[in-house]
Amino acid sequence: MTTTDTPVRARALPVTDLSLVVLIGASGSGKSTFARRHFKPTEVISSDFCRGLVADDENDQSASRDAFDVLHYIAGKRLAAGRRTVVDATNVQQDARRQLIDLARKHDVLPIAIVLDVPEEVCAERNATRTDRADMPRRVIQRHTRELRRSLRHLEREGFRKVHVLRGTEQVEQATVVTEKRYNDLTHLTGPFDIIGDIHGCAAELETLLGKLGYTDGVHPEGRTAVFVGDLVDRGPDSPGVLRRVMSMVKSGNALCVPGNHENKYGRFLKGRKVQHTHGLAETVEQMDGESVEFRTEVREFIDGLVSHYVLDGGRLVVCHAGLPEKYHGRTSGRVRSHALYGDTTGETDEFGLPVRYPWAEDYRGRAAVVCGHTPVPEATWLNNTICLDTGAVFGGKLTALRWPERELVDVPAERVWYDPAKPLRTEAPGGHDGRPLDLADVHGRRVVETRHAGRITVREENGAAALEVMSRFATDPRLLPYLPPTMAPTATSNVDGYLEHPKEAFAQYAADGVARVVCEEKHMGSRAVALVCRDAEAARTRFGVEGPTGSLYTRTGRPFLDDASVTEAILDRLRTAIGEAGLWDELATDWLLLDAELMPWSLKASGLLRSQYAAVGAASGAVFPGALAALEGAAARGVEVGDLLDRQRGRSADAAAFTDAYRRYCWPTDGLDGVRLAPFQILATQGRSLAALPHDEQLALIDRLVEHDGSGLLQTTRRLYVDTGDPESVAAGTDWWLEMTGRGGEGMVVKPIGALVRDGKGRLVQPGIKCRGREYLRIIYGPEYTRPDNLARLRGRFLNHKRSLAIREYALGLEALDRLADGEPLWRVHEAVFGVLALESEPVDPRL
Repeated sequence: MTTTDTPVRARALPVTDLSLVVLIGASGSGKSTFARRHFKPTEVISSDFCRGLVADDENDQSASRDAFDVLHYIAGKRLAAGRRTVVDATNVQQDARRQLIDLARKHDVLPIAIVLDVPEEVCAERNATRTDRADMPRRVIQRHTRELRRSLRHLEREGFRKVHVLRGTEQVEQATVVTEKRYNDLTHLTGPFDIIGDIHGCAAELETLLGKLGYTDGVHPEGRTAVFVGDLVDRGPDSPGVLRRVMSMVKSGNALCVPGNHENKYGRFLKGRKVQHTHGLAETVEQMDGESVEFRTEVREFIDGLVSHYVLDGGRLVVCHAGLPEKYHGRTSGRVRSHALYGDTTGETDEFGLPVRYPWAEDYRGRAAVVCGHTPVPEATWLNNTICLDTGAVFGGKLTALRWPERELVDVPAERVWYDPAKPLRTEAPGGHDGRPLDLADVHGRRVVETRHAGRITVREENGAAALEVMSRFATDPRLLPYLPPTMAPTATSNVDGYLEHPKEAFAQYAADGVARVVCEEKHMGSRAVALVCRDAEAARTRFGVEGPTGSLYTRTGRPFLDDASVTEAILDRLRTAIGEAGLWDELATDWLLLDAELMPWSLKASGLLRSQYAAVGAASGAVFPGALAALEGAAARGVEVGDLLDRQRGRSADAAAFTDAYRRYCWPTDGLDGVRLAPFQILATQGRSLAALPHDEQLALIDRLVEHDGSGLLQTTRRLYVDTGDPESVAAGTDWWLEMTGRGGEGMVVKPIGALVRDGKGRLVQPGIKCRGREYLRIIYGPEYTRPDNLARLRGRFLNHKRSLAIREYALGLEALDRLADGEPLWRVHEAVFGVLALESEPVDPRL
């Protein structure tokens, strides 16, 4: 805490970037002018302005109580959002300042006072020149000045962390405000880091771990930075050795360190405070007695200078000792420091007499990964984007480090049990492998999902409610549902005679988006399927926390494809064998694969729909239509004028027969796995890596190997043709290929940019795929008579923009889910994006598109 009585020549006033700045001065001292000169207009909240809001008169003193209620409310909202706030009011009374200091404490920010101590005569002259204050009594200014002078000696004791006093108009005019970053704000440091857990005097283990991490004499050849989470001392055999190594690395810039509760206690001892020599402090004091006075002084200064926590890597990483909820990240207060040092307790004690820690990590939903120590655990595991690295080295466990951003754990065993623990090491954090199960609060209400490829995507509350119904009642195990594929946009409506969809529009669309080369992939007569395949049951248990299933096979709305789990496992087993035979487990360095595919026949998923809807139409074509046709032909033979009606009926009969033939191509009998086919076309993700941006020619080469090594007959290849959108001959060849394929009864094709994840000239995401469906297949969608000229003319009025927007938004959410899955983020983070895709599916859009 500092007080500066600023001389004229020293005009820089350091003000922390996140703080509550309280301007103090009599009416007319120039506070508003000072605020306008040195702070953003949005940072300043004026009592006069708030008085005007509630009373339409900035000088109506009778409205002051309501005005300050408004001022405190606005200031609180800004501070909660992490924005510096400047209060422009007289603030000469202690009670007014107390309310502001309490507000700063509530939001864990620094209260800073800037005092404008201007002579009474100057204030009076300035007020006299203002029409709205010309009649202000002189006694008011005199009272302000007296209260200000009485306050100057007590501002620090009131709770202000910095006090800047500017005496006289010259100092006020010449002063400048310099914004300072908070001590805990190291967001500009991006690593890479090696974060090391609680050492507790285990110097030998520390040196072994540093060597394993690649450090030589405390320096990493690749410029990595070590970050220590505290508890360097106590209990172990060589606390001075640990301190000497860590202090040296910090001083040379090769390390950062946050304090642990044991350093804090030893630091108080070094300052002469009365502390109990328990929990290993006695051992540290005895070991340090053999060190020089100079070293003990250096240790005292080192501990005294440690910052409660650090925010690193652009805000993606927070390092502290005992854990920190998101609301405290980057904040500065005694409460924040206390939580960072000690955590929070429930007020209960366990069977060993130790306090029960409040499981803050179970409720954590922050975007930043929090890495801490403090509570010994046998294994360091991620829980809701948090991880504890105290693996009990001093208790005979191991010393653990986390490589960041790689998220790799590196550890070395303890040389021996150096200190008997009060209770055996065991996993403290409940909630399963990947954090607490999904909570209603994770998906309830209006949500805004931040994506890396398309910014913020809004999920409306009503869409979320519809998705919640599907997810809670019908979806597969959420742990095995890491991704949902996006809806696919159809090609623009065609004007080619007799066609509603035609390839030329798809090629033209990509050409307009600047995509030179595309791949046309055969659209199989099946249903979109996502397959999560684990190498074995152990991989499924280790990565996804499930016992029994070795993966999942589900629809694009998250429902299991098959009711019989044994048949699903049989399909996964055949996939697993083909992956192994193709050498992809080792080549991709993974124990699991996520595949996008088509499962056939269509009737596996849609048999009920086909029987109840399409089959009825087919029956009509064989029963109702022939009877009506015979009656009309008989009437015509008798000379009745039914020519037009007879022609229409004959056309309908032919259309219905074509309709029946079309949907029958999608259904064939299956018995177990006999007759089932799976056509994979993209590997979406593997362990630690999203493959969504891997070019499609490389993807299909991997898929071809997979199909080639399948000896079961399950897997089916995806035929494809590459097209240059700027070459008319290539475009014509692509069109001919589509005509030939659909002429044989094929469904159509999907046109995709070879580059997979592509942006247009304005930086916007390009559609990942455009479906172009065949003429006969569309009978199933639009009805048997859709090709009649009058029907085609009506159907060409399709509204595609909303469908295209929906496809891009779902695509961005899918990419985000894959990125979070590959990064090892917790289940709730992955499902935030997955749930968003499902929610958007409930937006009203023509289902035929």
